[in-house]
Amino acid sequence: MQFPTVRMRRLRANAQIRRMVRETSVDAGDLIYPLFVVPGAGERQEISSMPGVFRLSVDGLEAEGKELLSLGIPAVILFGIPETKDVAGSGAFAEDGIVQQAIRELKAKVPELYVITDVCMCEYTSHGHCGALDESGCVMNDVTLEMLAMTAVSHAEAGADMVAPSDMMDGRVAAIRAALDADGYSDVPIMAYSAKYASGYYGPFRDAADSAPAFGDRSGYQMDPANGDEAMRETALDIDEGADIVMVKPALAYMDIIRRVKDEFGMPTAAYNVSGEYAMVKAAAANGWIDEKRVVLETLLGFKRAGADMILTYHAKDAARWLAE
Repeated sequence: MQFPTVRMRRLRANAQIRRMVRETSVDAGDLIYPLFVVPGAGERQEISSMPGVFRLSVDGLEAEGKELLSLGIPAVILFGIPETKDVAGSGAFAEDGIVQQAIRELKAKVPELYVITDVCMCEYTSHGHCGALDESGCVMNDVTLEMLAMTAVSHAEAGADMVAPSDMMDGRVAAIRAALDADGYSDVPIMAYSAKYASGYYGPFRDAADSAPAFGDRSGYQMDPANGDEAMRETALDIDEGADIVMVKPALAYMDIIRRVKDEFGMPTAAYNVSGEYAMVKAAAANGWIDEKRVVLETLLGFKRAGADMILTYHAKDAARWLAE
């Protein structure tokens, strides 16, 4: 059938019918809020390149966690900025490390909040790379696996609900799964950054976490933005090694990858709406060039329509408020 028998506008005539036929929805329960944790007390440092996002000391996490729950946001992912860094990134797996302290605080004060931890070395190493370096400055894959496994176990010991390796070392999901199981944490799931690209969208995050590489870049271990089939191979390997959730990062320029991952594997799939994506929206909105609310909600819908089940986003609190209106 064709026009005039078919008139697509009939089902767009008013808000009620548009809502009835809507195919995709976003809910606050789909959102995960990233938190940056720093040493000290009473710290609430706004990140200049990410307006509205703050580095918080541990004593500020209770209020933050309760606010998130009140908005219907069920989960956070923690990133730690240690007081000191070293070549080995030892703060990542220290019993009293900044993330370990944050986990214990949140699970004690806001136990209903689901706590995910980023497992990587870049925030803790003095050189800013995601693992141990050899004499030439190349990240040593298999040595780094041991460091990542120790970090994941230390997070589980502190009470983390889930760990999320973001390093892109080969075999890290298997190494972490084996270490967690061996230490009695077989119920702790792994959300793998399965398709993590060497992207230009990470700039503000590196400002927030003080994690920019001291030399070179991460193209030797993160994925080439030109490659899609490789993302399928990476994701398949992570699933085979025991990943419970797979992730695509960044999200905005990689919606095709989100769709392919979901269609190919049917796994719970996360999309990371990264710092550069957030900063661009904030800058354009501050200049009056876009309607921030409309653009944010449209973008989140796009991630869901592409196949994401959950979205890690710095917009989470604003989005939750807008969705509740």
